[in-house]
Amino acid sequence: MRLKDRVVIVTGGAQGIGRAYGLGVAREGARVVIADILDTTPVVKEIEALGAQALGVECDVSREADTQRLATEALARFGRIDVLGNNAAVYSVLTRRPLMELTVDEWDRVMAVNLRGLFLCARAVFPAMKAQGKGKIINIASSTFFKGVPNFLHYATSKGGVVGFTRSLARELGDCGIRVNAIAPGFTESGENVKNIPAERVRATVEARMLKRVEVPDDLVGTFVFLASDDSDFMTGQTLLVDGGGNVH
Repeated sequence: MRLKDRVVIVTGGAQGIGRAYGLGVAREGARVVIADILDTTPVVKEIEALGAQALGVECDVSREADTQRLATEALARFGRIDVLGNNAAVYSVLTRRPLMELTVDEWDRVMAVNLRGLFLCARAVFPAMKAQGKGKIINIASSTFFKGVPNFLHYATSKGGVVGFTRSLARELGDCGIRVNAIAPGFTESGENVKNIPAERVRATVEARMLKRVEVPDDLVGTFVFLASDDSDFMTGQTLLVDGGGNVH
């Protein structure tokens, strides 16, 4: 119960990896806020079935008003915010295209969610964390930043921005007792990912790893819990690759 009574927000928590994070921290005793543009009711019920407390909030992280309401509702229900898991991102719906076929609207949408969303959520929870004298912000990057992925410029660039955001925000908030770290998953079989990625690409990804199997959401939960807990209190500004050894950083 490393997170007993902590309040953990997970954005993009209604399905896939975000759902796994929410269930994982609940098993460690956390009170969980699931934020998503999708229906959060099923995950909230799953968490409550574990004996934990949960709150679902409809939230588009690219909208400032939504992120401010997310923080307000979390504080109204639980009285504090200990951890922000910046997991929401545009990924599974993206089509891989070369530079000249990428539209400006597509580029802007990815940046709005994958980067502006982190910025807005961090701003929303900062006052509560500063008042407490402690907090954890966990940003979700991607192994695509470390290896470079052709025809995926918008996504890989946005996730490189997550690493830069993490490093700079960690230096800025250290004096407030707020730790900021990131997790960089490899390709993970979850939700829509399974439908949208060709089988040959999945096989190639597995073969390129030191640990030759598919990655699943539960492979990331332990790292998330570690960064959310006191066990990582002397770590900040770091990005942890969790991709089965597909990349070395």
